Amino acid sequence: MHELSVTESILDIVCRHASEAGAQRVIRIHLVIGDLASIVDDSVQFYFDFMSEETCARGAELVFARISTRLECRACGHAWEPTSGDWACPNCAAMAARVVAGHEFYVDSIEVE
Repeated sequence: MHELSVTESILDIVCRHASEAGAQRVIRIHLVIGDLASIVDDSVQFYFDFMSEETCARGAELVFARISTRLECRACGHAWEPTSGDWACPNCAAMAARVVAGHEFYVDSIEVE
């Protein structure tokens, strides 16, 4: 249920930047979300629709761009996207991976009028 507070933050960021730019209305918001961020798009959309009702972002379209999980082996340096929860390095079988992509969560851009 952390999507509620996350959506609040998104709305705050968007409205603040729109106001600073002198925009009257936000048309579209581009979000980047890593697969490991545990953010549910439909929940964000639900909360956004409700919370934005009396703001400059009312009716704005949310565009979700997903970033796949990407790992790098600390033993051999090989980078890969894990499948089926198996995080062993496919190159050397080491279980010493570090996450290099997948935790992202940010507002990438805002389209305004």
